[in-house]
Amino acid sequence: MKLVHFLVDASMPRAAAPLIHSRGHQPTDVRDIGLGTAPDPTIAAHAQARQLAILSRDFDFADIRQYPPGQYEGIVVIDLPSTATAATILNLVDYLLQQPQTLSRLSGRLAIVAPGRIRLRPP
Repeated sequence: MKLVHFLVDASMPRAAAPLIHSRGHQPTDVRDIGLGTAPDPTIAAHAQARQLAILSRDFDFADIRQYPPGQYEGIVVIDLPSTATAATILNLVDYLLQQPQTLSRLSGRLAIVAPGRIRLRPP
């Protein structure tokens, strides 16, 4: 299984980083490195410079014109309503983390993760 180092956006529950770690991957939470209130372009630049995959609920990161997936180690956007509970979000993250084929293909792609479905762009 390919190890993925995720940059966890502030839009994600705090428990996302421990979950990622428990599944054998490496998390860096933006709130732990002084980027908790940073604008998206700053977070994206940090991820690019350190070859981290972005994990976010912010659909701005799904704009492939502004954030071309080929320039990143991967961009993952969790597709749930804004009213979703932390437990629901974490269940979806856990679902992603248990998809080794998807994780091995994440570099250079945008993954939209919804209940029961992961869409990769480009395919």
